[in-house]
Amino acid sequence: MDSAPDTRISTSDSLAYWNTIPATVDGMLGGYPQISRVDLKGSANFLAKLRREYPSSSSSSSVAPNRTLLKRGLDCGAGIGRVTAGFLSTVCETIDVVEPVERFASEVKGAKMAGSGQVGNVYVSGLEKWVPEQQYDLIWNQWCLGHLKDRELVEYLRRCKKAVTMDGWIVIKENMSTNRDGEDVFDETDSNVTRTNEKFQRLFKEADVRCLKTELQRGFPKGLYPVRLYALRP
Repeated sequence: MDSAPDTRISTSDSLAYWNTIPATVDGMLGGYPQISRVDLKGSANFLAKLRREYPSSSSSSSVAPNRTLLKRGLDCGAGIGRVTAGFLSTVCETIDVVEPVERFASEVKGAKMAGSGQVGNVYVSGLEKWVPEQQYDLIWNQWCLGHLKDRELVEYLRRCKKAVTMDGWIVIKENMSTNRDGEDVFDETDSNVTRTNEKFQRLFKEADVRCLKTELQRGFPKGLYPVRLYALRP
């Protein structure tokens, strides 16, 4: 019998859990709403570094210079649009959203944007089923990929690889397992797996995407899982 942590993931259990959670920042952040500002700033800093270190290779690319807006971004597992409104709207002209919980997706549509970007298409779907219909300069995945089994994550990344523009980015921001045995950790509460860095790197290779930059988020309270960002390209 396969006892790998990801085999215990149940999409129906995950949805059942999230449908009990308030559509608030407190709900989205598991009772730690105070980390939102630091989180958003860390994400913005990471993207700014990427755009400085890997500038657009072609003037005809849809990825503009560092201080201009990207044409189209995607917020995956967006919840109520905290990241869409507080970060992606400041760096993208248009942000599409994928969110499996319908009442959360409705909140995104009414969210007040911090920047000049606007919400475009809102897809009410789980990432394990979702197929991109657009090309994106930035595909942002944060605190959502733990709900995908390993094989589902690999297939999802392969779909993202086809949907990202030549100079665009697939970014992943997820908790890291601190298991002493170096293993992934399954959480029955929301049917979610927290992976190790080593597991993520292996799955990236299986999906044939390159990890060009990675770093830890700083400034979070002690006692929380470490959070790591990855910047991927085909």
